[in-house]
Amino acid sequence: MTVATDGSGDYKSIQKAIDACKAFPDKRITIHIKNGIYNEKVVVPSCNNLISFIGEDPGKTIITYGDYFNKVDRGRNSTFYTYTLLIEADDFHAENITVMNSAGPVGQAVALHVIGDRCTFTNCHIVGNQDTLYTSGAYSRQYYKNCYIEGTTDFIFGSATALFEECTICSKADSYVTAASTDKGKRFGFVFLNCKLIASPGVLKVYLGRPWRDYAKVAFIRCDLGSHIQPSGWSNWSGTTRDKTAFYAEYKNNGPGANNQMRVSWSHQLSDMEAAEYTIEKILAPQIQSEKPVKQWITGN
Repeated sequence: MTVATDGSGDYKSIQKAIDACKAFPDKRITIHIKNGIYNEKVVVPSCNNLISFIGEDPGKTIITYGDYFNKVDRGRNSTFYTYTLLIEADDFHAENITVMNSAGPVGQAVALHVIGDRCTFTNCHIVGNQDTLYTSGAYSRQYYKNCYIEGTTDFIFGSATALFEECTICSKADSYVTAASTDKGKRFGFVFLNCKLIASPGVLKVYLGRPWRDYAKVAFIRCDLGSHIQPSGWSNWSGTTRDKTAFYAEYKNNGPGANNQMRVSWSHQLSDMEAAEYTIEKILAPQIQSEKPVKQWITGN
């Protein structure tokens, strides 16, 4: 199917195309999305698995909406209703698309919320401010390749196992990059491999993460850390003792923010042997015997 704002495709609305898809299909369904600004709040429900969004250009194929915490007014859990794009389905894939929350710096405002398992994003832009990317789902595995992700506070957060490879992570304010809530006993939480951490002009004081829940796990491996990263590297969540149970690690990072001499005492510098465990196959390892090999599903097949 093809979606185009000018009416040249099968649908003008991305949601209309999703609604037309067969539930639990036997093979992957591809929705081609032409360049344009799609001002809509989009949900890919769990019954619509095996869907791919293929855009033309991540700078010109844009899904955007402007919900934020006070606007949706759903009480203390309002954050989780602010998404622009919600992926509940397994085996979702997206390429060459921007997902944006356009609300601005007005508090919690999610751009992309992913719950499904084996979800992959290639060459996508995920744009917002506070809480830009919510990687949800205790059993969710997510893979982000060559993506650009920007935000202010806790802009990559949640409980999923999420692998970010060769991504650019841009901090737009003095705050925290990650707020993981990894479940107790999970081997991996957020892993950043060969990523580049940059900042907007004037941003000088950013932490790699703070633990949203007790057993937060985050690792930065062979990443380029800009000078905006604080010498201490990590911060505890104020008023908690989560520093006792969180696992924050680094290995062979480079750049002006990578000096580990003043890192907080409760963070870890991985040994060569420990770092060798952080492979794509192990981070995203099969959870059931009948699964496709990791190398196959991370390509969107």
